[in-house]
Amino acid sequence: MRLGRVMTGVGLVLAVYTASACVLPRSEDAAVRTFVLRHEETGRQATPAGAPAGIHGVLVVAAPQAAPGFEQPRIAYLRQPSEVNYYATHVWADTPSRMVLPLVVRSLETSGLWRVVAAMPIGIRGDYQLDLSDLLVQQEFLQQPSRSRVHVRAHLVDVKAQRILGARMFEALEPAPTEDAYGGVLAADRAVATVLATINEWITSCLRGPGREAC
Repeated sequence: MRLGRVMTGVGLVLAVYTASACVLPRSEDAAVRTFVLRHEETGRQATPAGAPAGIHGVLVVAAPQAAPGFEQPRIAYLRQPSEVNYYATHVWADTPSRMVLPLVVRSLETSGLWRVVAAMPIGIRGDYQLDLSDLLVQQEFLQQPSRSRVHVRAHLVDVKAQRILGARMFEALEPAPTEDAYGGVLAADRAVATVLATINEWITSCLRGPGREAC
């Protein structure tokens, strides 16, 4: 009887150890890799062709609002439409919304259209305000190679006139150089740069005054 109880105890210990080994990842697998979004050069002109002459005062950029499911620093990916997954050990250094804001400001500063470009909150009232919403950054394994999508909606407001000059959705898809999280990050960098360059061109069209192209 005593031997039987001892063997039963050993069996329970082994069972617990085995279950723990299945649940707890090995230390090398648990290492978390952290990434930042960067602004890559797209080859487009810093000041878009046909840009309106003159400086247009102060542009205030509001903090981008994330699309549902993208308010966190986890790197998102899709293997089938509408089903968002997140990498377990690959994360952004901050939420995409917070990382995109300084990139937007830096891109707008290069256009030469503004005396000042400032991110909210700011102690002065701007002449214009750029609002960004529905921001998402995701890698999509819906085809080969996978692609990273950046999507955002923008509103340009004339603060003094209290009217919206234009509203538009922007989106870019870039192929990933490798089929992993790092490849998705590199593709996301290029997609962000493309979206920012397009936003600059769009704002230029909105500032052309009466008779300007629809923006």
